[in-house]
Amino acid sequence: MTGIGIDLGSRQVKFAALDGQNIAWLKSYDTIPFYKRYASRCDDRLLLAYEDLGLLTPEQWQSTPLTATGYGRNTINLSGANVIPEIQAHIAGARFQTGLETFTLLDLGGQDSKVARLEDGILIDFLMNDKCAASSGRYLENMAKVLDISLEELARHHQNPVALDATCGIFGESELIGKIIEGHSLEALCAGVNQTLIKRVAPMLARFAQDTIVLTGGVAKNHAFVALLRQFSSAEIVIPPHPQHNGAIGCAFLAGREQK
Repeated sequence: MTGIGIDLGSRQVKFAALDGQNIAWLKSYDTIPFYKRYASRCDDRLLLAYEDLGLLTPEQWQSTPLTATGYGRNTINLSGANVIPEIQAHIAGARFQTGLETFTLLDLGGQDSKVARLEDGILIDFLMNDKCAASSGRYLENMAKVLDISLEELARHHQNPVALDATCGIFGESELIGKIIEGHSLEALCAGVNQTLIKRVAPMLARFAQDTIVLTGGVAKNHAFVALLRQFSSAEIVIPPHPQHNGAIGCAFLAGREQK
């Protein structure tokens, strides 16, 4: 094993292990149960009961370099790990998974969204929205609950979207309930919800080149959003093989590189 990466996300904690250029394994845990079971605090440092996870032997945890990132990076301070910014982790993950050196990264995670521009392997600019979850996976989860459907069902529909104009996720719930009462079809309501994500990320994407967009985060698995993004942007949309684990993979790659 050449490197372990941990992405301590707001909705899930993701692990990635690399063996050279190969992904050895990927794991994920729901965040709150994970912290309850495996985490503690000591002297302002976050301690994880690595050995209880059963992912590696104690000797492997000791000998394998570990890099971490996550939501609220400045509060993580994970003991035994090199902690890096989220943008650095996600850019590294996208480069590792796609082999691209010039692209615009669009990461839509559980509770925040990020756009970053890489040109010839150099980070040029980035923008983060970690103050509002209205353009994140959490918004889709909430809307799916309002519609009483699964995320998988929500992700199936992008045609003939109902117009939803609320910019706030909370007000968006009230607006969606109003549209349900008006009698719109479930398909159109789902498409409208997915369309609202395009409206919210469009201002963030506007200041970045859109030749190639690498889409990561859990929202990358929403086929309707991907279809709408392809309609909105002329860019080539690239989805890496493991979009949800992209940050953890980037951490694992950087951990192994630092060891050399």
